[in-house]
Amino acid sequence: MWAQQERFADLTRFREAAAAFGYDAIEVSHSTDEAGLRALLAEGRPAVSSLHAPTPDRRLDDGRHNGDANLASIDEAQREVALSEHKRTIDYAADAGLRFVVVHLGGVGDQRGDLENHLRSLFESGMREGEAWTQAQNALCAWRAEAKPLYFEAAKRSLEALVEYAAPRGVALGLETRLSYHEFPHPDEALELLEPYDNSIAGFWYDTGHCEVQARLGMLDRGLWFPRLTPRMLGCHLHDVNGILDHRAPGNGTLDWTYVAAAIPRDALRVLEINQFEPDVLVAAAIEFLRARGVLA
Repeated sequence: MWAQQERFADLTRFREAAAAFGYDAIEVSHSTDEAGLRALLAEGRPAVSSLHAPTPDRRLDDGRHNGDANLASIDEAQREVALSEHKRTIDYAADAGLRFVVVHLGGVGDQRGDLENHLRSLFESGMREGEAWTQAQNALCAWRAEAKPLYFEAAKRSLEALVEYAAPRGVALGLETRLSYHEFPHPDEALELLEPYDNSIAGFWYDTGHCEVQARLGMLDRGLWFPRLTPRMLGCHLHDVNGILDHRAPGNGTLDWTYVAAAIPRDALRVLEINQFEPDVLVAAAIEFLRARGVLA
């Protein structure tokens, strides 16, 4: 994610910067084009640890980025497009001998709607309690619960198809916690979705910022995720949060890292998902910041 800068148009320069800061691996973002993906998968250090589907980024026939394709779509043609794009990422991972592909499993509809946007606007304006705040939360919760069933079944079918495709290729899928309330999975949904599968083929991918944003909006309490999902965790995306703005470098926000350190098992892959606007000094300092707080060994 941090590589999406003009100075890193040649991604070998990004790789050199990551090595200089002390990082020992790279996860390739779904914003990376095919040339960039191939450059990072070429021999070099730091090596690639994982791919974030659906990398490489490309435009679909309808003009959307492939990252907008919804694995939970109730339009079967659209769901098949999303499956095809994710299988392409799995092929790249398998060919490179990579263990993990991170997956966004889609949501109830293709994008965040007016109800959550309204709740976020209340948060940003400082109206974080009272009748309007509670009504906005209740309306969003009720809307998703009513609309969910068909989309959730579609998400289940997509996960089943992707596991069937990835497992023989030696690739494990990590279902990522998502930034918006309409998306899958919520905690109980993650447990249900993953129940049929061993961690060797499908598990949980904890995103610190996404979970924190939903907690700050009052929609998904932190305690709903852990420790229940700790045994299912394959990896995590580590980033800080200011207000409800995420993807900050660890230390450039107000996240409770004590809670994070307790949630992550020792063998989970730790990926720092920092956006392209964070300065070099904070990206370089993040490793020691997290080590001092017990998040990194």
